[in-house]
Amino acid sequence: MLEHKDYISSLNKARKKRNQNIDPRYLLILLAAVIVVGIIVLGVKAAMKEPASGRASGNRPVQEAGAATASDAQPASEPSPEEEAARKEAEEIQKTIDSYSNLGIVQVSGYLNIRETPSTDGKIIGKLSGDGACEILQTEGDWSHITSGGVDGYISNQYLISGDEAREKAKELVKLRATVTTDNLNIRQAPELDPSNVVGQALMGERYVVLGQQDGWIQIEEGYISADYAEVSYSLNEGRKLDMKAMAINQYDNLVISKVNNYLNVREEPKSDGKIIGKMTSKAAGEVLETLDGWYKIKSGPIIGYISADPQYTATGQEAKDIAMQTATLRAVINTDVLNVRTEPTTDAKIWTQIVKDERYPVVAQLDGWVEIELDSVDEEDGTTTDKAYISTRDNNVEVRYALNEAIKFSPAEVAANNAASRRSQIVNYALQFVGNPYVWGGTSLTKGADCSGFTMSVLSKFGVSLPHYSGSQAKMGKAVTSGNMRPGDLIFYAGSGGQVNHVAMYIGNGQIVHAASRKSGIKISTWNYRSPVAIRNVLGD
Repeated sequence: MLEHKDYISSLNKARKKRNQNIDPRYLLILLAAVIVVGIIVLGVKAAMKEPASGRASGNRPVQEAGAATASDAQPASEPSPEEEAARKEAEEIQKTIDSYSNLGIVQVSGYLNIRETPSTDGKIIGKLSGDGACEILQTEGDWSHITSGGVDGYISNQYLISGDEAREKAKELVKLRATVTTDNLNIRQAPELDPSNVVGQALMGERYVVLGQQDGWIQIEEGYISADYAEVSYSLNEGRKLDMKAMAINQYDNLVISKVNNYLNVREEPKSDGKIIGKMTSKAAGEVLETLDGWYKIKSGPIIGYISADPQYTATGQEAKDIAMQTATLRAVINTDVLNVRTEPTTDAKIWTQIVKDERYPVVAQLDGWVEIELDSVDEEDGTTTDKAYISTRDNNVEVRYALNEAIKFSPAEVAANNAASRRSQIVNYALQFVGNPYVWGGTSLTKGADCSGFTMSVLSKFGVSLPHYSGSQAKMGKAVTSGNMRPGDLIFYAGSGGQVNHVAMYIGNGQIVHAASRKSGIKISTWNYRSPVAIRNVLGD
């Protein structure tokens, strides 16, 4: 047993000694092998993923040396001039909208009245055109207290949108506009300082869409205005103050007023026998373009010509302004060729006549979207007026403003050799002596006052023609003629809404009439179809 234990002990010692004598080179070889295996394993794992410079699923080529990788970000390209302009415009539009704390947009066709108090009876102090903007200060029932274009007043909520709806709508309404910075600025037909090319006036604070800019001028839809007296910026259209009497006068740089009792001749040349091309009725206004020896070259309405500079007949300077302040009245100026007149302020009402462009009608009352005008003081037998005349202000067909009378085109009919023509010319020239005299219902005085049939009756009685004192009865006298065959001295008749004749005028040639029009207008000259005629009669018997 002892021998066996000794054997085992000696064997263990021998094994231990052998282990202690292993060659170190074998250990280095073993370590290198482990490292190689580790590298191979890592390579296999990397191959299972697509490196940025490797191949995807065997289909993508290896990135060439020096080529840009996906991580090499390219700088953004510069915006084009068009893109930059659009960006700036969008910023200006948003800035304009953001300038309103509580934006309101008017939704009407035409314009909406701005009133001094929240009532339909409130004094009208301004107007807001369709798509015009305002700052809503407070809402009071059916009315909103607003400020717009320097006008502080009230408008009906019925025609107003606000909040997000207004802000969204405004995006399409902001435009490049010129805001007038002077009291009175001429609008010209062409971009040049020529007295004869003035076509209108722009007032302080009014805004006009800019169509173009060139050499100190701004082109707008109405013509051209000086860039020295307007600021151009992106803006919304806003309200305008109601034209006051002073504004009617401010449109004239060098005002002249006719002081005659009836009319003042406007002549083609500065001489007493110059051809008559127009007439200025009493207190009519014009612009002095040039002062000559005893004459003024003037522009009044559509007429450019010469009038006497005698202070007995004309006023200028402060005297003219004082007269103008006393005589300027609120008028409806027609801007379209033909406009319907209705018996009630609604498009459902009957059209009973039509009126034409360039006439100025006295205003009786202003309603939202409508104006009641004095068309004529009708010649009813009992003196009552049954018809009211309403015209729509939609589509800017009518401009309501204080205005002065201006010259009208008129050339006397040439006196022909035959006696009939001579007689007609004498009748017309006699009738024209009384232009400017008053209208008086039931009157027959050519100087103190007459109504329409009293005027024609009294004029023709001077020449041996007897007529009844009622337009309806006069319309049955003589014989009918057509508009193409009418001659000076013929009578033209107009009817009320019921179709009955209630007004008469005398044709004077050149498409014009003379008539005792109304209490406000007196005896005046008008276009023969200033409203729709219903009959023309030759009562002279020739």
